[in-house]
Amino acid sequence: MSAFGNCHTILISGASRGLGLQIVESLVDGNQYAGKVIATARDPSRSKDLQDLAAKYSNVYIVALDVVNQDSIENASKKVESLVGEEGLNCLINNAGINVTANLETVTTEQMMKNFETNSVSPLMITKAFLPLLKKAAARATGMGIHRAAVINMSSLLGSTELNWGDGAGIFKWYPYRTSKAALNMVTRCLATDLGSEGILCTALHPGWVRTDMGGAQAPLSKEESISSLLTVIGSLSDNSHGGFFDYTGEALPW
Repeated sequence: MSAFGNCHTILISGASRGLGLQIVESLVDGNQYAGKVIATARDPSRSKDLQDLAAKYSNVYIVALDVVNQDSIENASKKVESLVGEEGLNCLINNAGINVTANLETVTTEQMMKNFETNSVSPLMITKAFLPLLKKAAARATGMGIHRAAVINMSSLLGSTELNWGDGAGIFKWYPYRTSKAALNMVTRCLATDLGSEGILCTALHPGWVRTDMGGAQAPLSKEESISSLLTVIGSLSDNSHGGFFDYTGEALPW
């Protein structure tokens, strides 16, 4: 975790389970990271694992955040402001997401909009709400990276338009999920265009196909393997990574 030494504040959305919870656990395990880890969940009282981490590590703070509720987003931003103060927020990881699976025959408008709202719109609205805190952190350093201010959007290889073509492209016929992640990639590039001059790095990352409730038991990666590699990538992000789309090994992915 040495790359996180100059990153004083991190926020992870969707931290009650899956990859979000693993990010929190990997950061604080063995007191590797001394900064503030702000873990959000829609209903923190229902996440015993997250509560246990907060009880064990004094630098883990739990904040309620329903990512599809604007009032909840605004309330969370106020709570986080009280936690980080003038230090601001160094790293925002928009991790919360859902997978609504439907093929051409079964897909509905409601499914498309539900996946789009959570996976594409909410990261934008959260980033917008927390932007003043990101700007505070950015004003305290130079260069680009998590030592200053960064927005990390958890995307997916399945959101790549270029890769959804040719042999094997149609294995996952998930219209709602795939299009929502493609839209998130565009949100990331738009944020990168707007926030680069502020010194706020923006990038999209693919954590790999991971054995979670969403990824399924057949996925090749464990949560620990994915997040260990992903955190290494996040710690190495610099101005060359701004506006990019990478996987958990740091390899650049096609849009």
